[in-house]
Amino acid sequence: MTEAKPDYAGSITVDHSLLGKAGFLNGEKVLVASLSSGVRLETYVIAGQNDSGEVCTNGAAALLIKRGEKIVIMGFELADKPVECKNVLVDENNKFVKFL
Repeated sequence: MTEAKPDYAGSITVDHSLLGKAGFLNGEKVLVASLSSGVRLETYVIAGQNDSGEVCTNGAAALLIKRGEKIVIMGFELADKPVECKNVLVDENNKFVKFL
């Protein structure tokens, strides 16, 4: 993760290009889990600058998940038929590596 901004109202900002690859929509509710601390929280996604590598917790989330932590961002969908799962792997600069 590149930043944590506790003075913001809430959310997680994610590089716009990564949102597209993962299939997330701006404003979508997500579950964020820290692989570093074990903390889990629910928030919503804000699209960051395209190809910036930005992943930033905002508001109260920034007090729980801090800069430098490794995280997983999960979205869920209610559907009548099977949903195609997308797993996106990024490098240490949050640049797309591959689909898992």
